[in-house]
Amino acid sequence: MSAASATGPSRYAERRAAARLAAVQAVYQLEMSGRGATAVVKEFKDHRLTEDFGEDGVDTDLFCAIVEGVVEAQSEIDRAIVEVLAQGWKLERLDATARAILRAGGFELLRRPDIPPNVSIDAYLDVANAFFEESNEPKFINGALDAVARNVSNGAASPTGE
Repeated sequence: MSAASATGPSRYAERRAAARLAAVQAVYQLEMSGRGATAVVKEFKDHRLTEDFGEDGVDTDLFCAIVEGVVEAQSEIDRAIVEVLAQGWKLERLDATARAILRAGGFELLRRPDIPPNVSIDAYLDVANAFFEESNEPKFINGALDAVARNVSNGAASPTGE
């Protein structure tokens, strides 16, 4: 692989993958700490993004869009997720990390029509695999996000929040 190709599209994909991972961590922190999005985003931008991913290692625009978007559209995202859960399952019953992954992925599927659904689903499946190496959560998350994407494409959920 040439040096040029290592800095082109693959670097772009790495920065976006890091943004999604950091956003899931921030969404998790929002729920666990009860702090607001502004404070959590500031903490991540001031410290964690650079410490965890290095200088210019994260697409900060995507990171902020996901975290702020999850907060802004959380009730819509949660409804879309609950619609695809097995009958009788409640969102609160899910592991908090799985909930954060589903919310971040749900945000992209519902509110980011500029990102192909398969790209979002694959990206959050990678995040799920990073957190849940030896469990069924990645399969569950993949299935749930795929079902949300189908609902969006079928018009059962609006991709723009309208």
